[in-house]
Amino acid sequence: MRISGGGARGIPLLVPKGDAVRPATDKLRQAVFSSLALRVPGARFLDLFAGSGAYGLEALSRGAAGGTFVEKNPAAVACLRRNLAAACKSIGRDERGVTVITGDAVGAGKWHGRPAHGIENTGGTPVPLADNAPDLVFIDPPYEMIETVAASLFARLTQALEAKPEALVIFELPGSMDLAPAGWTLVKRLGKTKGDRQPTVAVFRKA
Repeated sequence: MRISGGGARGIPLLVPKGDAVRPATDKLRQAVFSSLALRVPGARFLDLFAGSGAYGLEALSRGAAGGTFVEKNPAAVACLRRNLAAACKSIGRDERGVTVITGDAVGAGKWHGRPAHGIENTGGTPVPLADNAPDLVFIDPPYEMIETVAASLFARLTQALEAKPEALVIFELPGSMDLAPAGWTLVKRLGKTKGDRQPTVAVFRKA
């Protein structure tokens, strides 16, 4: 698996051994970022269930200003940090403006509105998300969790993105599943057709 575009194109991404992380395919990420196009340069992102960091690192490679990764698996976080260092070196920037939170993406206080125990910032003092709301939110949870966590995640995002009504949520889910979160509009669906277990991406904005 590699970064598919931008200044760090071709950089391989490390993933932990085993099945703890299910990284998005290169082809799907290419489709996502082709769709996002000019929204990426200068944007800030939030990458929930970040795993190897593939979505957020792809954004950085394509000109995002910075953002926040949230991942609870220590082995995945170790890979993410090495991937981040390699990507930043490739594009000739330091890691300031990039925060890595070692914690549960659905845990209260971990990424919404205030620093919390477990925050590790590669560039200095943690910045509360509410003071630096993202333009793009990537969510790639284990598929078996989606029905349990989706409603609460979108409810928290409604509050966290109050200052960014134009923000987009990019949610990876199997083709056989549909989401209709309250207060959000489905903008487009990318990837395989519905009705199978292949990964797809649903793009949402606030209604």
